[in-house]
Amino acid sequence: MSDPAGETPLGPDGLPRCPWALSAPDYLAYHDGEWGRPVHGDDALFERLSLEAFQSGLSWITILRRRPGFRAAFADFRIADVAAFTDADRERLLADPGIIRNRAKIDATLANARVLAGWKPGELDTLIWSHAPEEPGPAPRTLGDVPAVTKESTALARTLKKQGLRFVGPTTAYALMQACGLVNDHLQTCAARG
Repeated sequence: MSDPAGETPLGPDGLPRCPWALSAPDYLAYHDGEWGRPVHGDDALFERLSLEAFQSGLSWITILRRRPGFRAAFADFRIADVAAFTDADRERLLADPGIIRNRAKIDATLANARVLAGWKPGELDTLIWSHAPEEPGPAPRTLGDVPAVTKESTALARTLKKQGLRFVGPTTAYALMQACGLVNDHLQTCAARG
């Protein structure tokens, strides 16, 4: 079912939503309650950055459904705690069926935590948010209007890599920007656009 203008499908409550949000109840809750809303705080941004890296090559629903397992396995993504993980913790993570057991992504998450543990409080938040576009772009009318990479996400990825972070390419950086509200990619007619 679509809205009267035929632009955006309607959710179970009759309100128009981005089409991807209607493929599973988990997606609808994430779309309406989190995606595109501003996220601040180093630990919260570390979690989003880590989960976006784990998502690379997979569907987001896989990560979303395992997020409780990720949070339990990675100490709620508290940077200082993850930075202190030992080789035994790494082996535990590699055997944990509640997360994605990808060695490179686990190693990147641990390495990123160690880098970020040396930063001043608020530094990750400031760095990420400094890459938000100065002017919001036009509201996308269709999913085809939503980019996968932008000049800002390319610059953010470059800056994060220069600082020693891993698994942070331009596409992952843009997904982070979308998820954390640096950009608003809800479709023009989506009820969550706000």
